[in-house]
Amino acid sequence: MLDRGSKVVATCQNTLQNGAQGWADETVKPDFVTTGAKLADKIRVVIVDDIPETREHLSRLLSFEADVEVVGAAASGPEALELAGKLQPDILLLDINMPGMDGITAAELLVTRAPTAAIIMMSVQGEPDYLRRAMLAGAREFLVKPFSSDELAASIRQVHAREKQKQGRVSGPAAERAAEAPARKAAGRVVTVFAPKGGVGRTTLAVNMAVAAATEMGQRVVLLDGSLQFGDVGVLLNLSPKNKAITDLAQELTGDDDIEALEGALVNHSSGIRVLLAPPSPEMSELVTVEHILRIISALKAHYDLIVIDAWPWLQDSTLTFLDQADTVLLVLTLEITNIKNIRQFVELGEQLGYAAGKVQLVLNRSDAAYGIRVQDVESSIGRKINHTVVSDGRTVVYALNRGVPFVVAARQARVSEDVVRLAQAVAGAEESEAVTAGDKSTAKKGIFAWR
Repeated sequence: MLDRGSKVVATCQNTLQNGAQGWADETVKPDFVTTGAKLADKIRVVIVDDIPETREHLSRLLSFEADVEVVGAAASGPEALELAGKLQPDILLLDINMPGMDGITAAELLVTRAPTAAIIMMSVQGEPDYLRRAMLAGAREFLVKPFSSDELAASIRQVHAREKQKQGRVSGPAAERAAEAPARKAAGRVVTVFAPKGGVGRTTLAVNMAVAAATEMGQRVVLLDGSLQFGDVGVLLNLSPKNKAITDLAQELTGDDDIEALEGALVNHSSGIRVLLAPPSPEMSELVTVEHILRIISALKAHYDLIVIDAWPWLQDSTLTFLDQADTVLLVLTLEITNIKNIRQFVELGEQLGYAAGKVQLVLNRSDAAYGIRVQDVESSIGRKINHTVVSDGRTVVYALNRGVPFVVAARQARVSEDVVRLAQAVAGAEESEAVTAGDKSTAKKGIFAWR
């Protein structure tokens, strides 16, 4: 029976055969810390693994990539902390199974010790719990051994590109950020994700779109669970129900200085978004009034770039308020006849409520599923063009959902992730088109109560 070291060596040898044929016969350098000048355009990588052969093989694999440079290697978690603090690499390739301090614990500490380094976790274990724990610890990618040299290089480049884009959006001198603060407060956008029927993927889209806006666009994002009786946002993000919820914030807002109350009620997620959870029990939803919701949204807009609201399908007071306060309403539909009928009715209702043209945008979820209904017929029935489409990928979506990790993080290369990223860019990055004027809002408010 092979011991663990032999298994890993065999894994790496398989990787080398798949991805790096025809190596030159040269001596592999031992663990090292590179000093001296580096090319500015190279991605600086530190390898962390307790097996010497694995470190050597990974280092040799990456030596064939012109834009990647291995600047150091560590054999343990404590050594990785020291090395990362000195080198501040772009990427940390971190093995999850190490004696003493494992990769999960090391990742949690590395996030503060080397904040500019993105962590790619490696493991021979592909169990869901490992993936979930790695992502919650701050990992940006998870590679299951054996992996090819192409997969390794592609993951490094993609993670590095995303981190550079994110840092470019949020970096800058403190004075510069302070000068931009008033503009950001005025520009906080509210996007309400709604569907007049359950089971269409509304919450999943809201969660992943919020995460995409934070990780891909560097925006300050709050995800508000507007399903006040039976909210699922916390479950999808694997957040503890013991955290504070919207009921706590509703009671603490005073209108004078809301930032302290906001920071106390919002829950941090490893992706960078802040989350305002639904009440812990259905009966507590009655403690949140329309006046509370208005004050909460106003406070969030003053401090964040984007507020994504996952709204309950029923048109009750809270849901109508979430819709009325939104800059954009994403109306989620699928190719099902009952859903299409409900969407058509809501579109007509939106016109009666006085919503400005362009405020309600149609999102076709699971767009490539063969349900026997043509998209053209759907648009003709509703009388509106579909603005956004998200491909059907039940395996990726359900796999991520059951593990509490957004698929835009766990499976960034998947087509469904690409579609949601584009949706986030289109909505969060768009300028307000035909925004509701003060007069329009007044009309909409009267329309809501007249309809009720």
